[in-house]
Amino acid sequence: MNATWSAPVLSCAEAKALEERLFHGDEEHEWAAMQRAGAAVARAVLEDFQELGGFPVAGRVLVLAGKGHNGGDALLAARDILAQHPAAVAAVWFAFGERSLRPLALRAWQELLRTAGGRAARVSPKKDPLPRSVGCDLCIDGVFGFQFRPPIDEATAAVVQRINAHPGIRLRAAVDLPSGLGEKVGDPVMRADFTYATGIVKTPVLDAAHAAPVGRLRYLDLGFFCGEDRPAAARVLTPRVLETLGGLRPPTSDKRTFGHLFILGGSRSYPGAVLMAVRAALRSGAGLVTAFVPASLAAAYAAVAPEAMWVAWPETAAGGLAAVGLPLLRERLVRATALVLGPGLGAEAETVALAAEIVNTSPVPLVLDADALQPQVAWAGKTPRVLTPHAGEFARIATGDDHRPWLKATGSVIVLKGRLTTIVDGNTPHLSPFGGPVLARGGSGDLLAGLIGGLLAQAPADPLLAACRGVVWHGLAADLLARHRGQVAVQVTQLLDYLPAVLRAACDAG
Repeated sequence: MNATWSAPVLSCAEAKALEERLFHGDEEHEWAAMQRAGAAVARAVLEDFQELGGFPVAGRVLVLAGKGHNGGDALLAARDILAQHPAAVAAVWFAFGERSLRPLALRAWQELLRTAGGRAARVSPKKDPLPRSVGCDLCIDGVFGFQFRPPIDEATAAVVQRINAHPGIRLRAAVDLPSGLGEKVGDPVMRADFTYATGIVKTPVLDAAHAAPVGRLRYLDLGFFCGEDRPAAARVLTPRVLETLGGLRPPTSDKRTFGHLFILGGSRSYPGAVLMAVRAALRSGAGLVTAFVPASLAAAYAAVAPEAMWVAWPETAAGGLAAVGLPLLRERLVRATALVLGPGLGAEAETVALAAEIVNTSPVPLVLDADALQPQVAWAGKTPRVLTPHAGEFARIATGDDHRPWLKATGSVIVLKGRLTTIVDGNTPHLSPFGGPVLARGGSGDLLAGLIGGLLAQAPADPLLAACRGVVWHGLAADLLARHRGQVAVQVTQLLDYLPAVLRAACDAG
C-alpha cells in the first residue's frame, strides 16, 4: 500500500517522540503546527455540523481549555469558527485558570480575543461553564492532551461529568483525544460526538472499549509524515487513496479497458440486495457488468438497470440459485476480470454448495459478501478474494485460527465493517474513519460489495487497493449524504449520487 494514501497510528509515547523530532522544542515551529491544527479542527467541525443542518448564524461555542497545546488548538478553532460566523459568540472556560496557560496556549487565547473582540468571553474556573438551563451549539474539548496522566482533579472531574450529562449541547468535539483518555484512562472521560485527531492518530482512540467517549473519529492530516512509510501497528486511510480514480482516462480506451465484473446473487426471499450491488458496480468505473440472478427476477432488474447484462439463472423450489445453472457461469467466465458472490443469495443448502464450488474453481479474484460468508465458502480454494463481513458474519466464518498466513499466501483481504472499518491483508491493518450512522441501514453492505467488485475488476491484481478504495469512497459518499440530507430520512442508495463529488474532491485535494 502506497504510504502517501495512509498515515501510521502511533502510541502516545511514539507520538511524543515524533513531535520532539519534528519540532526540536522550537516554539515557532510548534506555533505553526498549532495554527494548522486549529484551522483543521474548525473546518472539520463545520463540515460535520452540516449533519445537523449547519452551524447557526448566531451559534454559541463553549471552549474547555487546559494549559497546553490541546487548549491552544481549541482556542484557534474557535477563532476560525467565529471569523466565519460574525454573529456567533464563544465562552471559554480555563480548567486551571488563565494564569496557568503555557506560552502558545496564551498566544492562542490572545488571538481569539484580538479577532473576536467582545464575542469571546472568559468563564471563571470556579463557575459552572454551562449551567443546565443554558445550552450551546458546539462544545470544544481541549482540556487534556495525549500526555494526560490520571487522576483528574476533583473540580475538573465534576465539570466533565456535567458536560457529559448536559442535554443542551448539540455537538461535542474533542481535540486530538477526549480529555481523560491517554496511555492511561482517567475517570471520568469527556464524551465526544467527534474526535479530531490532529496530525497523528493515537492508539487509545482505536480501542473498542473507548468507542463511546471517542464518538466518530476524524483524522486531520497536518503533514507530519509526508508519505513516510514507517512501521506501525495500523494505518489510517485518507482520501488520497482515490486521487487517481478521478483523473482523465486514456483517450484510446474502450469498455474492455476497465474490466468486466460478474455479480452472482439474489433470491426470491432477498430480491433487492443484488440489484443494489449491481447499481453500485455500475458507478464504480468498471467497463462491463454482468449479473446472474434468479430467472424470475431478471427482466424486472433489466428494466431498472439496463446498463448491466442480465443472465436468468434456473431457480430452486424456494427461489434461490440452483446448481444446475453452473454452466451458465462457466461458459462466460473467460470474459470476467472479477466476480462478486453473495448479495441476496440466501442460505439454502444447494445454493451454498453452489457458491463453494464457484469459489473453489474461480479463475478470477472474488468479492464474497452476505450469504457467501459461510465457512465452507469463504475459505474454499486459493483464489484471491475480498471478504466483507460485519461483526456477526465474521464470527460465523472465524475458525479460531490465525488467518493472516492464509491471507498472505492467497493475496486475500478481509474488510471488517464497523465503526472503524478495518481492512486486513495479513500485514498492516488499514482503518477507514469515514461513513457513520447514516450507513446503519439495510443495503449499505450490498453497495459496498458492488463498489469494491467494480474496482477489483479494474485492478484484479491488487485486492487490497480495491478494498481500501471501495471502503473510503463508500464512506466519504455516506458523509456527504448525511451532510446534505441528515442521518434519518434518507435511503442508503442515495449515497450513489454522491460518488462523483467524492472523486472530484479527491482530485482537487491532490
